[in-house]
Amino acid sequence: MRDAVGLRDDECQVRDLARALARDRIAPLAAQVDETEAYPGESLRLLGQQGLMGLYVPEAYGGAGLGALAFCLAVEEVAWACASTAVVYLVQYAAGYPIVSHGTEDQKRRYLPRLAAGEITTALSISEPGAGSDAAGMTTTAVRRGDRYVLNGTKMWVTNGSHASVLTLFATVDRGRGHKGVTAFLVEPTFPGFALGKLERKMGIRGSPTVALHLTDCEVPAENRLGGEGEGFRVALGALDRSRPAVGAQAVGIAQAALDTARTYALEREQFGSKLAEFQAIRFKLADMATEIEAARQLTFRAAWLKGAGLPHGPAGAMAKLFASEAAVKAADDCVQIHGGYGFVKDYPAEKYFRDVKLLTIGEGTSEIQRLVIARQLLGQ
Repeated sequence: MRDAVGLRDDECQVRDLARALARDRIAPLAAQVDETEAYPGESLRLLGQQGLMGLYVPEAYGGAGLGALAFCLAVEEVAWACASTAVVYLVQYAAGYPIVSHGTEDQKRRYLPRLAAGEITTALSISEPGAGSDAAGMTTTAVRRGDRYVLNGTKMWVTNGSHASVLTLFATVDRGRGHKGVTAFLVEPTFPGFALGKLERKMGIRGSPTVALHLTDCEVPAENRLGGEGEGFRVALGALDRSRPAVGAQAVGIAQAALDTARTYALEREQFGSKLAEFQAIRFKLADMATEIEAARQLTFRAAWLKGAGLPHGPAGAMAKLFASEAAVKAADDCVQIHGGYGFVKDYPAEKYFRDVKLLTIGEGTSEIQRLVIARQLLGQ
C-alpha cells in the first residue's frame, strides 16, 4: 500500500532515496531531537548532500527540477522518521518556491543554488500577533526610501526563522488598501533593524524552531522586493496553495508511522492470553487507520499531480491538507489507545506522534480555512 500507481521512474527514485535516508539516518535521531528541542541540522545537511533540498529548484540553478509530487513523496518519508525535520524541510519549498515563481534573475542566482545545495535554509513569514489566518490584516509596514524599503512591525510563528539565511517576508506598503497593499520581500537576518524575538516552547515538533521577528526600521534593498508592490498577497496565497499538498504528505507520513507502530505493538502485546491483534476491536481500529491513511495519501498525490500538470489545484490541495491532517490526528489518537497506558509515557513513540500531529490542523491554514476554500469553490464564490 506504500507504493502508488503511475509514478515516474525519477519520482520512485526520489521516494526510495528519501525512505532509505529517513529510516537509516534520520529516524535514530528523532527521539533526541524531540527530547532536547535540538535543531535537526545533521538531518538537513544529509538531505542537502543527497540532492533532496533542491527537488523544486530548476536545473539551471542547481536543483533537480522535479514537480510537486516528487517533493511530497520525499516529505512523507522524512515525516515518517522525524516530524521536526519534515517541517523545516517543507518550509524550504513553501518559502523558496516564490523565488522560483516570482524572483528576478539576480534573486534566483543569489539564493536558489545555495538553497538547492542545502548550504542555507529559508523561512516564510506571514503571520503577526493580530493577523494569523487573516493575512490581509497584517500591520507590518514597508516604506520606500530611495533604493531601499524600511520595514517596521512584528511577525509571529516563523518556522525556522532563527536559522534561515533568507526569509520570504510580507509587509504592507499601504494598510488602507488591505490585501492590495501586501508586498513580498527577501529579508536577510544581517539587514540593519532585524532582530529575533521569542523562541516558542511547543507541545510537539519541538526540534523545529518557531520564533517571533522584530523589524525596527529594518532596511531592505529595493532589489530584494519579490514581485511588484501590492503583489505580495498573491505570492503568499500561491506559496500556501503549493505547500498544502506537502503538509498533507507530512500528515500521511506521521500517520503511517503511528499505524506501523500500533500494528507492531498489537502483534506483540498479550492480554487475556491472546495477542491484541486477535481482538476484533483492535483489528477494526487498525483497518480503519489503514483505510483513512491510504485515502489521505491518494488525495495528496492527486493534488500534487494537478499542481505538477499545471492544472487548478487550490481546492484539491485544501482537501488533501484537511483530510490528511485530521486523519493523522485520529491515527495518532488510535495509536495511543491501542498502546493503553504505555501510549501515555515517553518510553514509547505513540505519545510523540500525538503531540506532533496536532500542528498540522493549524499551520499553513487551519482546518477551518481549508473548509472555507473548499466551500467557496463549490459555491462559485
